Amino acid sequence: MAELRSVDPRTLQLNPNNPRRTPVSPAMDDQLVASIKAVGIIQPPSVIPKDDGLMIVVGNRRVKAAIKAGLPAIDVMVCDADEAADAMRSVAENLIRASMSSVDIWRAIERLEAQGWNEQAIGDALALPVRTVRRLKLLAHLHPAMLDVMALGSMPNEEQLRTIAAATPEEQAQVWKKHKPKKGQADIAWHEVARALAKRRMPASAAKFGDDLAKAYGIVWEDDLFAPPGEDSRTTTNVEGFFGAQQEWLQNNLPERGRLLPVDEYGRFDLPKKAERVYGKPGKADLVGHYIDTRTGEVQSVAYRLPEPKKAGKPAGGTKTATGTTPGAAGGDRDDHMPAARTRPDVTQKGIAMIGDLRTDALHLALADAPIADDTLLGMLVLALGGDNVAVDSGSNLTGNDRQAISRTLTEGGVLTTDPDRLRRAARMMLAAVLSCRENRTQSGPFARIAGEAIGASLRLPNMATEEFLSCLSRGALEKAAAAEGVRVEVRAKDTRARMVGRFTDGTFVYQGALFRLAPEDQTAAAERGHGHTGSGWISPVTGADGEGDAVAEPEDGYEDDAGDLREAA
Repeated sequence: MAELRSVDPRTLQLNPNNPRRTPVSPAMDDQLVASIKAVGIIQPPSVIPKDDGLMIVVGNRRVKAAIKAGLPAIDVMVCDADEAADAMRSVAENLIRASMSSVDIWRAIERLEAQGWNEQAIGDALALPVRTVRRLKLLAHLHPAMLDVMALGSMPNEEQLRTIAAATPEEQAQVWKKHKPKKGQADIAWHEVARALAKRRMPASAAKFGDDLAKAYGIVWEDDLFAPPGEDSRTTTNVEGFFGAQQEWLQNNLPERGRLLPVDEYGRFDLPKKAERVYGKPGKADLVGHYIDTRTGEVQSVAYRLPEPKKAGKPAGGTKTATGTTPGAAGGDRDDHMPAARTRPDVTQKGIAMIGDLRTDALHLALADAPIADDTLLGMLVLALGGDNVAVDSGSNLTGNDRQAISRTLTEGGVLTTDPDRLRRAARMMLAAVLSCRENRTQSGPFARIAGEAIGASLRLPNMATEEFLSCLSRGALEKAAAAEGVRVEVRAKDTRARMVGRFTDGTFVYQGALFRLAPEDQTAAAERGHGHTGSGWISPVTGADGEGDAVAEPEDGYEDDAGDLREAA
C-alpha cells in the first residue's frame, strides 16, 4: 500500500540503477529548480524502503533540484519494493513523456496572466527569459487558422514567426487563403507565407541620426524581441524615411576631405571618373567618399585618389631642328609603334554585373527548396565560409548581424538544438547569407560557382533573352548564341537581338557563359587568384601540391590583411 510521507530530501538514497545515465543540460536543471522554487514539486517522487532508509525509484532530478532549491522537506510516495516493476517504472517515467507545443505554452501563459501572473513571475517560475515569454505571446497576433495548424506541430522558425506576427490580421488572412494546406497535406511552406508578408526593416543600430530627424521623417521604432539582450534591437518598417534621415545626417556631417558618393542600381558606390581606390591608409591628398549601404542602411566610407593633372607636352609632330624634324608621336617607325587592335569583349562590364546578380538570385532560390544531401550541404558551408566576401574577426567593431540572427535560431535558451530540420533550415539560410556571385566586393569568388553547380542552380537562371542583356553581348557572341538556338542571324545586330527576344517570348534562354560550371579558363583564373583550384584538382593550402606533408606555408613578404586595410581606410 502506497503512503504519502514528508521527508528531508537529503536523507534519500539515489537510485544506483537510474536509467538516465547521460546528464541533461544545466539549463534544463536550472529550469526545474526555478519551477520548484515557484510552485513546489508537482508530482511527488516514488521511493522504496532500503537498508533502514528510503531509495528513490522515480524522481532523482526532482530530489536533486529540491536540495538545490533549499527545501527542508518534500512529499514522497513510499511504495512496496518490487524489483521488476520498479525497473519498468523508472524507465517509463523518463521515456514516455510529451512536451507541450509552442501554441499550448502561449495559451497557458495567457491563462496565467489572466490569473494575476506577470511576465517576470512566469519567466522565473518556468526558468524562461522574459523575452522568450514575450516571443511566445507573439502568437496572439496570428491568424486563428494558422494557430490551429501550428498547434498540430507544424511551426515556423522564429524569424518567420516574427515576420508573420508583424503583419495585420487582414494581410495574414489574405495570404493564408493562398498558402493554407490542402486536404491531407501535413507540411506548410512557412517560408512562402513569411515571404508574402515580409516587410523590409531597418535597424536603429545602423542609424546615425537622432530623435529629431527620426520624428521629422515619421520614423517609429519597434522592439525586436528576437534580438539578444543588451543590443539595440529596435527596427522600423519606414524604409524610405530611414534613408531620408540617414542621407540628411550624412550631408550635414561630412568630415574634412569627405565627399558624398552616388550609389548605382545594384547598391554599389560610384567613384569619380578615373579615380583610383585606396586600400591602404589614405594620404594627405586623398579623399574619403561616404555613401549609404542600400542593404543594411549603414553609412560606409571608402578612400580614393584622383589622378594628377597632366602637364602640357611637346607637339605631337616632333621638334623642329636645323636639319629637319625629329620623330615624334606621329613620326618614326609606325610598324613598331602601332597599338594593337582592340577587340570588344564578348560581354560588357554591365553584362557581367547582370550575370552576377542573376546567378546569385538563382543560387538563393535553389538554396531555399532544392533537395540537398547532408554531405553536399556540409561541403557547401565550407565553400561559403571560404568566400571572398566573408570576413571573420574578433575584437573589432565589425558585426555580422545577419549571420548572428541565423545562429540564434539554433541556440534558444543557450542550448544548441538537435532538431535536424531546424539545423538544415539554418544551414540553407547561412549559405544564402554568405554566397554571392555579384561582380563587386560582395562576390564569393569561384567557390559560389562551384556550390551553385553542385545543387543545380543553373536551372534557376531566368530568361536572359532580353534587350537589356543581349545588348551587352558582342556581335560575335550574339551571333554564336543565336546560331546555337536556331535563330537567323541578321545583318544588323539589333535585328538579331529582336529575333532572339521573339524566339524566347514563352521560353527560357540562358547564356552559356552565365552557367555556374567553371570553364577551363575560369579554373585557370581561380588558380592565379590563389583559390587553389587547377584544371587537374585542388592544391592543398597546407602542403602545396600533392597533399602530403604537414608544414603550413608562411605568408609571402609584403602580405597585408585586406580586411584590415579596408577598416583602416574607412
